[in-house]
Amino acid sequence: MSDGKRAASAPWIRTRLRTAPGAAVALAVLVLVTAFLAAAFPRAVDAYETKGLRHDIRLADAGRSAVEVSRPQPGLELPREQREAGVRTPELRRIGGALGKALPAPLRADMSSVAYGVRTLKPVLATEPWLPRPDTVPPQLSYTAQTGLKEHARLVKGAWPTTPDAVTAGSRAVRGAVTEETAAALNMKVGSTLRLPTAVGGPLTVTVTGIVAPRDPGGSYWSADPLVRTPSLIPDPASPFPQNYWTGTVLLAEDAGPALLATATEPSLFWRFPPDASALTGPDGARLTAVVNSLESGPGLLKVRAIAGDTAEVLTGLGHIVQANARMRDAISPVIAVAALGIGSVAAVVLVMTGALIAARRKAELALMRSRGGSLRGIGGRLLAETAVTVVPASALGLLLAVLAVGEGRWWPAALAATGVGLLVCVALPLRTTLQHIRPTLHGAREDMVSARPSRRRTVAELTLLVLAIGAVTALRRRGTSGGGIDLLVSGAPVLVALIAALVLVRLYPLPLRLAARPMARLRGAIGFLSLARAGRSSAGGALPLLALLLALATAAFGGSVIAGIGDARDDAALTAVGADARVSGKSERATLPDELVRTVRGLDGVRNAAPLRVEFGVAMPETAAGGGGAGSGPDDSGTDTGADSGGGGDAAGARATTMVGVDPASYTRLARTTGLPDFPSGLLKATGASAPLPEGAESGPERVLPVIASPAVAARLGKEQHAVDTLSGNFKVQVVGTVERVASLASTNFLIVNSASLEQRAPTTLLLTGAPDPGKLRAAADGNGEEFVVQLRSEERARYVNTPMQAGAERIYLAAVAAGAGYALLAVLLSLLQTAPERKTLLARLRTMGLTTGQGRRLLAFEATPQALLAAGGGLLTGWATIVLLSPGIDLVPLALAGVAGSDTSPVTLRADLWSLALPAAGVVALAAAVAGVQAWWASRRGSITELRAGDSR
Repeated sequence: MSDGKRAASAPWIRTRLRTAPGAAVALAVLVLVTAFLAAAFPRAVDAYETKGLRHDIRLADAGRSAVEVSRPQPGLELPREQREAGVRTPELRRIGGALGKALPAPLRADMSSVAYGVRTLKPVLATEPWLPRPDTVPPQLSYTAQTGLKEHARLVKGAWPTTPDAVTAGSRAVRGAVTEETAAALNMKVGSTLRLPTAVGGPLTVTVTGIVAPRDPGGSYWSADPLVRTPSLIPDPASPFPQNYWTGTVLLAEDAGPALLATATEPSLFWRFPPDASALTGPDGARLTAVVNSLESGPGLLKVRAIAGDTAEVLTGLGHIVQANARMRDAISPVIAVAALGIGSVAAVVLVMTGALIAARRKAELALMRSRGGSLRGIGGRLLAETAVTVVPASALGLLLAVLAVGEGRWWPAALAATGVGLLVCVALPLRTTLQHIRPTLHGAREDMVSARPSRRRTVAELTLLVLAIGAVTALRRRGTSGGGIDLLVSGAPVLVALIAALVLVRLYPLPLRLAARPMARLRGAIGFLSLARAGRSSAGGALPLLALLLALATAAFGGSVIAGIGDARDDAALTAVGADARVSGKSERATLPDELVRTVRGLDGVRNAAPLRVEFGVAMPETAAGGGGAGSGPDDSGTDTGADSGGGGDAAGARATTMVGVDPASYTRLARTTGLPDFPSGLLKATGASAPLPEGAESGPERVLPVIASPAVAARLGKEQHAVDTLSGNFKVQVVGTVERVASLASTNFLIVNSASLEQRAPTTLLLTGAPDPGKLRAAADGNGEEFVVQLRSEERARYVNTPMQAGAERIYLAAVAAGAGYALLAVLLSLLQTAPERKTLLARLRTMGLTTGQGRRLLAFEATPQALLAAGGGLLTGWATIVLLSPGIDLVPLALAGVAGSDTSPVTLRADLWSLALPAAGVVALAAAVAGVQAWWASRRGSITELRAGDSR
């Protein structure tokens, strides 16, 4: 310029953002969502592990979770005054405070529930005549003088126990208190006295001055030693006859400990520290285990003995609780890692696809800059700056939202994950864009998949990846997936399988197009031929979009199968426990149901079918069958099979005893078909001929032969021969006529099913119901018969399988993984179709000038999108199925489905492919592709051909 001033130029970044604000906003939203998911995942894992650890510690028995330091009474060689001072409250409080401060992190004590004092280890025989003696055996009582009674109890009657005078080893009278439950069971009241023998002098008299009630009966103060709160009636182990006696604890005054030194009750000093789980986190589990081990037998124990004395010991079950939690975490983690790695890979591929779409849209612009002297470094730097302006704030906002959404969890894994997302986008987009302009390209070159041949470099790269992926899958299949902990090879199975499928399918994709294009060219219509030609030429069918779809579909199928498997396992466990929708049985095994009760229950509203069963446990197998070398027999076989036996057939417990189930064949087979249990033709147990019903009062003879349906294990032992059996329902011979894997209401796999009409004793012991009877009416009918009967409902049993925090957290992560997989799959379809949207618009505009109608245009785009969608859907089905088959041998769903429920069947629950989880995502991809193509055709038809076909446009 003439005045020597340079012309003002607009900043590049501001200009670009103003020129294409929609693309910048879309990229920022995608990065925001991906960064949020990436940052929320590790925090969600930390959160459910933290809640699971705290839950397990809080719900554990206080006697197991508390850390208790104990040591014997001061040595007899010490002076009397020194021994007494060592068990007084000030000294105990000083040691307790020092021990609480010395607990190593992360173990912290709940100081509000800490208890310490002196207790007797050897119970004392209480000979007072007013004490109850159930079997003429006097009760045995323990005594404890511990701190904090007033803080943890409320006074019901009398007065708090105190020590008006200083208590010494020579004192012969102290005061105490008992709980309401102890007073009621042992006939104690205010003013009752108990006597303890002493080594020298008269007995020590304990006067009950108060009756108290616990403020928190479930707290550590009262539950660490349950006898402090509630007395117990226990059998006498020294008696040759079954005799029971009462045992309980008397709470002495806080400073009455020295008086116990004169007794022969083995006084012991203790300090009990219940753990404070509120500050623990999931990652603290390993450190907590190490700390507990150190306190029990390590450097921590030396520190404890330096404070409490050389004879101090540390007793706690906290280590076992933490180890059980760690086992569940280790069982769940590999399943979660599959979802994490699968969704992470899908997100990475989708981000790269987004960069490819942006690069394709700006190809002409950057080619012009390159032709005018722009360097690759300069272009890449501008693209990096332009991308970072939108990506970095979006990643930071995603991290912030993840921290706010998931309150508990470490921050640095989330920060690394969000940073990784931002770094991938900032590097991948400029790198992919600039690499396309290293060499000049001819304008308007076509990329026709039917005729174009991939370069040698691409072929070598694809073959290398294919060989590596196949080798990894082969190694995984040979090695197995049942190892503990997280294994990247196992977790990456969906990625490996999807990579193999994508590379193979992309190479095979042109072959059917080429074969189909030839006959279509001979037809009169042009839509079919044009759609196949466009499908082959479209870049939407490349390896990257296909890989994203296969990964998303495989991960969604795997996650859906896991969730479906959890529900199926719980439903099956509830059915195994109850046997039907409802069950009525006696509390004892041999209790029979009266006919009136059976008729009443049959007539209740909602009952569709009632099947009476006569269940007899412990039926002795014939000697020839039990030891005949069949399945389950062996030199060590012994024992009997009871109703509690849930083991498989073929173990020692089931070799010589089985369970006999008498059924009405017609009603039972209807029930089995309704509940999904194995059934059998009811005619196999037809009560005719030798098995015909006996007359009233007649006895069954050993010559009668009853047909039976047996479990496979029992059938293998009995064979086809006739065997005599002795039962409470009669003596007869049995002959196996069929086998079933399971029988209703039994978890045991050793059983015989007979027709109850052929038995001498036919009264049912169990009534199984299908339908939806009213629980209140059903229980009222059972209670109205004057005997104690148990009513079990399948719905109530199913409700027992409530998720623990760890199970619930893992299930939520899988639900999120399925949703994220579906979302990324849809986004991959949209990106692949949007990449070729301008070409489609131009094509429709040109064809409309040649007479193409709007309906034909829509069909053309739909037919063009169909091959890619079908390829992705079929590949997704195959990939998802292959992933489940590959990983199912090493995945047990019990920790996710049944862990933590007492009495549940803990046999392995293997992962099975769920049809809906496989089919629905694949069908969604096809439907979305067709919908997007239809919307594109509709939108293009609204715009005129002149708008799309401008003069001089090279498209």
